[in-house]
Amino acid sequence: MSILSEFKTFAVKGNVVDMAVGIIIGAAFGKIVSSFVGDMVMPPLGMLIGGVDFSDLAVVLKAAEGDVAAVTLGYGKFIQTIIDFMIVAFAIFMGIKVINKLKREEEAAPAAPLAPSKEQVLLSEIRDLLKAQHSKE
Repeated sequence: MSILSEFKTFAVKGNVVDMAVGIIIGAAFGKIVSSFVGDMVMPPLGMLIGGVDFSDLAVVLKAAEGDVAAVTLGYGKFIQTIIDFMIVAFAIFMGIKVINKLKREEEAAPAAPLAPSKEQVLLSEIRDLLKAQHSKE
């Protein structure tokens, strides 16, 4: 099998395609969560703690000199990123919890017995007739 055909077989497997879709949706979801945290959660939180804008929180390590920008540690952005992560992690946790619950319900539901096919009924009748003939002998 050539490398190209092996790659084609690998690339079109359901798991790889599902993973790619998950990554794309995850990236879009990450942007939504970042916007939610940065634009909806952090401004009211900053207001509650005294009008603080978290994105501006930083420690200046070296002041700006002429055309050289200041060197800072942006811990406010770090706090915002941690909150982003916590929201994404909680959303994923809740999604997995729902999926696991659905799986448990599916496993708990008893499988309905299948009705015998016409062939099975016919074979059963033949078996019974053969048994009846054999017992008469």
